[in-house]
Amino acid sequence: MLHPFDHPAVSRLILLALEEDLGRGDVTTLATVPPDREAAGRITAKADLTVAGLPLGERILKLLGATAGFRALVAEGSLVKRGEVVAELWGKAATLLVVERTLLNFLQRLSGVATLTRRFVDAVAGTSCKIIDTRKTLPGFRLLDKYAVTCGGGSNHRLGLDDGVLIKDNHIALCGGVGEAVRRARRHASALLRIEVECTNLVEVQEALEARADIILLDNMTTPQIREAVQLVRGRALVEASGNINIERVREVAETGVDFISVGALTHSAPAADLSMTITTRS
Repeated sequence: MLHPFDHPAVSRLILLALEEDLGRGDVTTLATVPPDREAAGRITAKADLTVAGLPLGERILKLLGATAGFRALVAEGSLVKRGEVVAELWGKAATLLVVERTLLNFLQRLSGVATLTRRFVDAVAGTSCKIIDTRKTLPGFRLLDKYAVTCGGGSNHRLGLDDGVLIKDNHIALCGGVGEAVRRARRHASALLRIEVECTNLVEVQEALEARADIILLDNMTTPQIREAVQLVRGRALVEASGNINIERVREVAETGVDFISVGALTHSAPAADLSMTITTRS
């Protein structure tokens, strides 16, 4: 299976990021730094975090066409402490200055997603529930955002609309009900795709069961409602809880017996991790 970092979409994203930052050239560096000056860079965590995206350092340098070195000092998904150096770079000073912001933007984004995911995963530790992501990703970052979720110990839901059947409220409204939507999906979708349907109450859960849904998504239910729904399902389908589930509430939802909790905030609201790069003259 193709690693996200090797996917053409990620290469295009990196090239776009370099293009928008570099433009016609780094006028500040051209004006102030001798072209033959050698330098070394260190990327440091400015807060406790879960690191993700370090292999992109080599990828970015390669796509820039730069002859510079990059070495990760910690493994992907590692928990690092404030002040810990996570990577080193070396080469022409001008190259390191050009790559600095683009590399940090990727690392801060992905490490932020991984760090938030780790908080949710730790919060449900000891239960059988998995924390999963959604399609609420930064446009263009789908592969990288979902990769970062796995670095934080989470799991991936659908990568895209072609990756599974998920019948939501608008589908249900357009075809006349939960049961009818599941039956239509069962007739027309590939047998290799699991059929998941969103339910907002116990009546809809029963309809989904009767129509033989593979996964039932409990949308914006209270914790007692979720517990009752799990008891109704009794293992006849997998159960996912979603909607209005924050870090304070996630443990109690996991303890209801749901199989999955999907959290859109992992990718749409993760704060950027605090990392910085320091560049010094290399002797």
